Amino acid sequence: MSDEAREPGWEPVCRLSDLEVERGVTALVHGQAVAIFRLHDGTVLALGNHDPFAKASVLARGIVGTRGDVPFVASPMHKHPFDLRTGECLDDASVSVPSYAVRVEDGVVWVGPRQPRSAA
Repeated sequence: MSDEAREPGWEPVCRLSDLEVERGVTALVHGQAVAIFRLHDGTVLALGNHDPFAKASVLARGIVGTRGDVPFVASPMHKHPFDLRTGECLDDASVSVPSYAVRVEDGVVWVGPRQPRSAA
């Protein structure tokens, strides 16, 4: 386990083998519902689970896909796509959900602090 994963703000969530490819799961991390996704290439990404358009915690149940080279999850309610790397809505740049740092150490998925929003 790296020293970074042991730093405050990192929480172990589940084993990597518990995550189905291209499906989301929800975990309570830092007191927040976080949607965690494992992509085909093995990358694991995490977003806040709350869909700001539907005002419901549903993003972990969304459809995972790509637009160009951007991995996204489309909300199951109104199909708004959110960039899995940044949390930004691909159809409305003024809307976003939080994104979280993720590491996989010794087969365990760790979710870290909320990522700062990128400057658009």
